[in-house]
Amino acid sequence: MGKVAFVFPGQGSQNVGMGREAFEASDAARSVFEEADEALGESLSQLCFEGPEEDLKLTSNTQPAVLTASIAILRALDAPFDVVAGHSLGEYSAHVAAGTLELGDAVRLVRKRGEYMQEAVPYGEGSMAAVLKADRGLVERICAEVPGLVEAVNYNSPQQIVIAGETSAVSEAGTKLQAAGARASTLPVSAPFHSSLMEPAEARLRADIEQIALSDPRVPVYVNVDAKPIRDSVAAKDALVRQVSRPVLWEESVRKMIDDGVSLFVEVGPGRVLSGLLVRIDKRAGRVSVQGPSDFAAARDAIAEVRGG
Repeated sequence: MGKVAFVFPGQGSQNVGMGREAFEASDAARSVFEEADEALGESLSQLCFEGPEEDLKLTSNTQPAVLTASIAILRALDAPFDVVAGHSLGEYSAHVAAGTLELGDAVRLVRKRGEYMQEAVPYGEGSMAAVLKADRGLVERICAEVPGLVEAVNYNSPQQIVIAGETSAVSEAGTKLQAAGARASTLPVSAPFHSSLMEPAEARLRADIEQIALSDPRVPVYVNVDAKPIRDSVAAKDALVRQVSRPVLWEESVRKMIDDGVSLFVEVGPGRVLSGLLVRIDKRAGRVSVQGPSDFAAARDAIAEVRGG
């Protein structure tokens, strides 16, 4: 009997309409959106369902919106899992799923997280780029050689690494990487997330996280910064703080879950980004994407098969 991991997407997976089908089909999902609206004192649900897309793309809106849609789909699915993880912002969804964080607290926290991350670096002064067809050593070496600050910040799969930092340095690193045979493309984001330029945001978020009561998670949570499972609230707080200005070790996290017996990954939330990365990390691992009620039956069947009924 294998283990089932529920994994949750981060920023960039958002789309207008996300979570709406779950909202319309499930009282549990409807309650999630209502609780999020109340926690923020505004209609986040309307933004998720109707947009406009420009407002949904704002970091301070994207983060609570993706979290809320993911948890609404999770509650509507109502299926068992053994471990959880989330990519960047998705780690908050994972903690809500594991019972570490209350939904209202999580929604308010990620709203602040988005604001702090955007305010840490003036618009236009920082950027990110996706690098394909380059190994870790090459990316790290070129980042170190380029004048200014540019760092590898998302280790997503063997052939996909994201770099971030000062706009000019990211651009120069991208040029050098392409000359070395890689592909580099600027990402449509408004700040250099997970780079050391985010340290001011980390300090601000730390103060907010310290004010919130967290519980020990009901299942292991594999955290981005260490690619290891944590099982208590103290470790959860520490990992959530540190991930703001440190790399997302997603490939290592997935490999660690597989080593620990996970044979099925269920991506819960908008988009199929994590399922796509999983194929590149280990083609043998089972995967299913759950974006709404039409995906529930296939997901429940796959979970039952892995967990022995």
